[in-house]
Amino acid sequence: MNTFRKLIIAVCAAAGLMMATPAAQAQQAPAKPSAAHVAAAKEMVELSGIALTFNAFVPQIAQQIMEGVSRTRPEIRAQLDATLKELVPEFNKRTSEMVDSTAVLFAGVMSEAHINATVAFFKSEAGKQYIEMQPRVIDQMVVSLDAWNNKIQGEMFERVRAELKKKGIDM
Repeated sequence: MNTFRKLIIAVCAAAGLMMATPAAQAQQAPAKPSAAHVAAAKEMVELSGIALTFNAFVPQIAQQIMEGVSRTRPEIRAQLDATLKELVPEFNKRTSEMVDSTAVLFAGVMSEAHINATVAFFKSEAGKQYIEMQPRVIDQMVVSLDAWNNKIQGEMFERVRAELKKKGIDM
């Protein structure tokens, strides 16, 4: 399974949990969140595990560069590998940019009170258990999603074929 796809699903799942709560839906956040509001949202992003998903992006980008360049310049593979190993830590530090950006996004759609309530949840035993089990569930969800997607795709294709046949069109 594609790591990038898993990361996106993980982020969406975590965000969906928080955004689907009645408290989050009941009250809109102010248009321009305060620094305290954004700080609370950042804590929520970090506690929820969303921030951890960003850690996999830089190594994945490095791997994509390695694969792409190695195809056209295989003779520099060793030097490229060494250079990427030197640069990855520098770029790993930049994941905080996405944490900050995500915090601003959450602060823009959730009130500070609701963010603080979500932070409290993630600090609770139930919240800690949610965070701990989330990667396993997401891995299983990705497998289920692929199976469901393949099933729906096949069924839809067959229905399209049948409907077109009714119209005199063979596929």
